[in-house]
Amino acid sequence: MISVTPTTTDAASAAVIHAALDSPQAHDQRALARARAFAEPLLAPECLDTGEPALQHADGVAQILARIGGTAELQACAYLVYAVGYLARPRESIAKAFGESLAEVALETHKLIQLQRQARARAPAPDAGAGGSELDRAQTENVRKMLLAFSRDLRVVLLRLASRLQTLRHYAASKLPPPRALAAESLHVFAPLANRLGIGQLKWELEDLAFRFLEPDTYKTIARLLDEKRVEREAHVEQVRQRLEMALRQLGLQAQVQGRPKHIYSIVKKMRGKGLSFEQVYDLRALRVIVDTVDECYRVLAWVHEHYTPVPEEFDDYIARPKPNGYQSLHTVVRDEQGRAFEIQIRTRAMHEHAEHGVAAHWAYKEAGTKGYAGVSASSSYDAKIAVLRQLLAWQSDLTGLAHGLFDDHIYVFTPQAAIVELPKGATPVDFAYAVHTDLGHRCRGAKVDGQMVPLNTPLSTGQTVEIIAAKEGGPSRDWLNPEAGYLVSHRAKAKVRAWFNALAAQENIARGREQVERLLQREGRTATSLEALAQALGYATPEALFEAVGKEAITLRAIEQQLAPAAVAPAAQPAAPVLKKPRTTTRASNADVLVVGVGALMTTLARCCKPAPPDDIRGFITRGKGVSVHRADCPDFAALAARQPGRVIDVAWAHTPASGPHAPVYAVDVGVQAQDRQGLLRDITEAFAREKINVIGVQTQTVRDMAWMTFTVEVSDASKVARVMAVLSDVPGVIKVWRR
Repeated sequence: MISVTPTTTDAASAAVIHAALDSPQAHDQRALARARAFAEPLLAPECLDTGEPALQHADGVAQILARIGGTAELQACAYLVYAVGYLARPRESIAKAFGESLAEVALETHKLIQLQRQARARAPAPDAGAGGSELDRAQTENVRKMLLAFSRDLRVVLLRLASRLQTLRHYAASKLPPPRALAAESLHVFAPLANRLGIGQLKWELEDLAFRFLEPDTYKTIARLLDEKRVEREAHVEQVRQRLEMALRQLGLQAQVQGRPKHIYSIVKKMRGKGLSFEQVYDLRALRVIVDTVDECYRVLAWVHEHYTPVPEEFDDYIARPKPNGYQSLHTVVRDEQGRAFEIQIRTRAMHEHAEHGVAAHWAYKEAGTKGYAGVSASSSYDAKIAVLRQLLAWQSDLTGLAHGLFDDHIYVFTPQAAIVELPKGATPVDFAYAVHTDLGHRCRGAKVDGQMVPLNTPLSTGQTVEIIAAKEGGPSRDWLNPEAGYLVSHRAKAKVRAWFNALAAQENIARGREQVERLLQREGRTATSLEALAQALGYATPEALFEAVGKEAITLRAIEQQLAPAAVAPAAQPAAPVLKKPRTTTRASNADVLVVGVGALMTTLARCCKPAPPDDIRGFITRGKGVSVHRADCPDFAALAARQPGRVIDVAWAHTPASGPHAPVYAVDVGVQAQDRQGLLRDITEAFAREKINVIGVQTQTVRDMAWMTFTVEVSDASKVARVMAVLSDVPGVIKVWRR
């Protein structure tokens, strides 16, 4: 037997092969293959609503993503997005096979597709000649939905851009016109988005295909004019290209010189924007020079201007002053000896990569490095991510003018992790904190905006990065509810703060009520009474609920005393129930306020626990020796009495409709107010009563931990007036809660 010992070289080669098989790239390629195999049986028999076979569409999307630099993992998402619609439990199925991240991307993208499809279905057919106005209301709503997706994962955006381009390619290949709303959305929403992200390849093709469908006659006219002198034009461009390439080689520059493609939509825009004829458009003849460094760009520019006649007004230095989307290049227009004008673009290879692939090349799937994005030198992917998200917000701003102020009432700011948070205009760092998480809002104590400490009531602006400085524990400040202090704008944040203080007040009410109930039980010698049984007998689920009701005076101690007292046995000669069986006659009560149905000449008394007044819904309870006690239907004391002795309940009604005038009867009603205690609070509340011409006959106030609890006894002829004055009291600064006792 011959033994073979592997050499060091063989071992190293094996290690390299093993590492290659286990590399992230190989893993991604396997994921792509698995994704297609996973989706193929689901998509192969299906067609999309455009008529395109679903699997063919997914293949096309994956190829477009690969062309702009998307990873195999992103290409895999192209198949999973369309598989979602054919799975019973898509999240579980995809997450199990491919991970939670890809499942989330697939579901978000699928949801966005459905939203856009619904909006287009509702949109009216746009006017082909309307230009920017084709971005109608339904399409701008799509923009809002897309922005929501951006804040979660930019891969959703790239998938939608590639999918829309593939859809337009399908219509072009099938020679069928797409719905006009889809073509208009492609031209006025998707193409500008691709431009903002710097993905030139997608931008130009989206524009040309969409324009071809929206204005077919104009498109054919320009295409025909391009074709008429194509041979002459290409011969001239090739002549200049060879001369330039040879000259640059002699200068020692490794330059790539190529003709630049002509995009019909850009030609039409230039003709319309500058009022030019077709022959006057300079970039019909165009070259692109690609070199290694910025210094070489300017050396090429110097040679071109030395050997050709430049057109000064057509020179743009986008290297020194990049476009908002990060595009960098030198643009110049020159004339040759025959006076024929042509455009030359000069850029580095890195600039060219960005111009073609944009965000896909510089951020989404690898570190940004020192190249950065949109003029930002990024030391980490986080910095580049912020730069990209700023481009998305800038794109939204571009569309705002077309959308007639759709976004005027909102701002968009960043978390330190670069997620976008939507807030109402004028929102503060406190609003931001509550939008991120309720607990973060409660513990908010300071804020940094773009790295600088700011007061918590500082209004935020779109594009700022906000970092909250929070305490380990604690709660909100009562000052935040003061509208004059300007801490809160968001209704959601205000509700969270009020809920916190309401919960705090509930705990105080429980403590106060527990003390009163325990004192009552001691006084009555009933300390052994089961609190659970007592609470349930009075209609409360727990003792804490009973204590809270007592603490805020929703139920009186008298009701508890009656519950604790043993039920008296009624004499046989004086049953309460038979009185209800008398002939149904309507008689006026002795005080002429209440009618007792079915009983003649019974005395009535308005209950002091709830103080009813017309037109309150009322109920009667037959007492022993005091006639009929009249309660509001929602009175807790009445509910407890009725539950204990239902046979004593009797129907009652007001004897007259609420009257007006100086001689109208009046009724005493209690109004409770909870407010943040401050100087002048009582004066402001009483002035509010005076403005509503409500007479206050009694006031009780108590202040606990800067919280004022007030009870106002007022005289009204009609209880509906109480509802109006309660609404007025709610607007008094510092008032947290107003209720009818």
